[in-house]
Amino acid sequence: MAGTSLPERLLLFDGVCHLCNGLVRFVAARDRRGHIRFATLQGRTGERVLAGQNMASADLSTLIYVRRGRTLTRSSAALWLARDLDGAWPLLFAFMAVPRPLRDAAYAAVARRRYRWFGRTATCTVPGPGLAAHFVD
Repeated sequence: MAGTSLPERLLLFDGVCHLCNGLVRFVAARDRRGHIRFATLQGRTGERVLAGQNMASADLSTLIYVRRGRTLTRSSAALWLARDLDGAWPLLFAFMAVPRPLRDAAYAAVARRRYRWFGRTATCTVPGPGLAAHFVD
């Protein structure tokens, strides 16, 4: 995959996290135009993006949203992702006015507890037939 370009909108997520997998289903249902693609942080594309951002491949505590060549993490990733959804979800983008350290602190609090609150699987979840076409690898 080295050398190939990324989709215009790509959400990278922890493939063993139940919360993250639920987010993918949520996003896919609210992306009627089908612009957003998905990949796990543990996969080839995820590892490539992490390496390009000098992030440890073991750091799975953040969403990464690649949007038009710009790599966004944590709360910024979540808010830009909301902006690209259909319906009223883009209204959440107003939270960008909150200073990033405060937004990221709230994001980190959930990220630290996500396995305890929502659980996890031993291996990355395989997307069902309806979602498989939205995955890059």
